[in-house]
Amino acid sequence: MQHFKTLSSYLDYLGLPRPEHPMLSVFNSKGDGYLPCPRESSPPITNDCYSISFKKYIKGDLNYGRTKYDFTNGALIFIAPRQVLQWDNSVVFEQKGFSINFHEDFLKGTELAQQIKKYGFFSYSVNEALHLSPKEEKQIESIVENIEIEYQNNQDVFSKDIIISHLNTLLKYANRFYERQFLNRKEISNDLLEQFNQHLTTYFESGQLQEKGIPSIEQIAEKISVSQRYLSDTMKKETGKTTTEHLHLHLINEAKNRLLQPNKSISEVAYELGFEYPPYFSRLFKKKEGISPSEYRELYKMN
Repeated sequence: MQHFKTLSSYLDYLGLPRPEHPMLSVFNSKGDGYLPCPRESSPPITNDCYSISFKKYIKGDLNYGRTKYDFTNGALIFIAPRQVLQWDNSVVFEQKGFSINFHEDFLKGTELAQQIKKYGFFSYSVNEALHLSPKEEKQIESIVENIEIEYQNNQDVFSKDIIISHLNTLLKYANRFYERQFLNRKEISNDLLEQFNQHLTTYFESGQLQEKGIPSIEQIAEKISVSQRYLSDTMKKETGKTTTEHLHLHLINEAKNRLLQPNKSISEVAYELGFEYPPYFSRLFKKKEGISPSEYRELYKMN
């Protein structure tokens, strides 16, 4: 896999102009030509840069990790350093759009260096690309124009702070739009929770739990065709519980059923639920229920 350590080498690969700054590039096409990018199918690549782009798809695919970005209505695309990218089917974009690329070292020594890592949309799959309304497009375009003006002017000791400030504002707006997008997806979120629970039910009933152990959140996300980060964020936002908490809830409910089966030891239940060491199961059960598995059995007998 090809890796680009410098911004210039990455931009050369994309067919973008050499940067005015060694760690920052702003390309803003207002309709005077297609946004440059590899036109043919490409091998996977990685780089040490952040990218923020707004592009409208004409044809081709951009694979992002194991997923694809959806450009149909125009989308803000966020790519973090060392994410795997691959172009397929001769990608071409509409003439209007922008691309801001900056090396991760550009943020060193700034508050944004830490803050940017908290924005989940830098790792989202096709369903999580940020789709903008016309009004939102104008807001983002205005900020990008301010960045472009500062980028193209003679840079001085104030330039970096001003550009960082504009980038910070852009990301805050993007976060607002992302929150709005979440609010519009409650039906999707409910369906996601249903798929999550259905997958676990099937996994448990088919005997895979005892055979393969407790599934990871990454494995579950892959099975229901979303990114792990999106699954976690969505379920936390809509239910107040993390994906791990939902997984544990499913395990505890299953444990309760099995604990009440006659002639089955607590160790047997633990092994059936994928726990290699029964004490781990007992600790989790007590943490979630406030009583031990044996106490739960006695309580049920009393009732």
